[in-house]
Amino acid sequence: MSVLVLVEHSGGVFKKKSLEAIQYAANIAKGLNTTVTAVAVGNVADSAMQSLGQYGAQKVLHATDARLDNFNSRAYTKLMLAAAQKEGARVIVGLHDTVGKAVAPRVAARLKAGLVAGAVSYPDLTKGFVVKKNVFAGKAFAYVNITSDVKVITLMPNTYPLVKGEGSATVENLDVAFEDKDFSIQVKEVIKASGSVPLSEAELVVSGGRGMKGPENWHVLEDLAKTLGAATACSRPVADSNWRPHNEHVGQTGGTIRPNLYIAVGISGAIQHLAGVNGAKTIVVINKDPEAPFFSAANYGVL
Repeated sequence: MSVLVLVEHSGGVFKKKSLEAIQYAANIAKGLNTTVTAVAVGNVADSAMQSLGQYGAQKVLHATDARLDNFNSRAYTKLMLAAAQKEGARVIVGLHDTVGKAVAPRVAARLKAGLVAGAVSYPDLTKGFVVKKNVFAGKAFAYVNITSDVKVITLMPNTYPLVKGEGSATVENLDVAFEDKDFSIQVKEVIKASGSVPLSEAELVVSGGRGMKGPENWHVLEDLAKTLGAATACSRPVADSNWRPHNEHVGQTGGTIRPNLYIAVGISGAIQHLAGVNGAKTIVVINKDPEAPFFSAANYGVL
């Protein structure tokens, strides 16, 4: 009855947010007196999978079907259901990102499991299985008691700092009998965002809005981000105007991030934007408008 975790990697290197999810699952497993099993997909070395033991995984189930190289929510769901059955999993942990948002609800529906999306704390096992999450665009918290036999959780990235320990996970092959209909949606092209720091995992983010006046002025923010080792982001109007790529858009209709430091330059701070960034540990706002609503949410403001 292990705790199951779907982990993601890029070029064979496991993402920081996946290591965080394993650490999160290990905390749950300790409270339930059980173990952690990770599910990895695609071309990744045994040594990399074994290293997941340093974050709390005892076992890794490895699926190598080449058709899984491009993400497919239906196929990934079938994969996780097979892994859950094999391990007798009663708790399944994913990430609150593109993959997790697509797979976790499907898995929960198939297993008749309670689902908490976007958890921001370890479950409280003293009162059942109570999980804390943000609600109302981050303006309040909800405490959800999952009472179903199987429980599914997606974790907000950058919720906990990583603590690397010792240990090595065992690796086993996971063979799933896929059908053609499992891949009825075909991926024709994948365009990956460039940049040294993935926005969803960035601990430092420099973001710009319409106050930057145009894309020709963005080099100022890019230079700052490069100096800090930060990722760059933007508000929705900037992405809609094609000043910046849409993968940099953060907010209610874009990405949700939780960096240690968020620097917002020329962004008014509408509630839709705040919904995506108010999980940041420290917010610095730079704006020439003293009435900009972002100042009320900022830890530091520069006028």
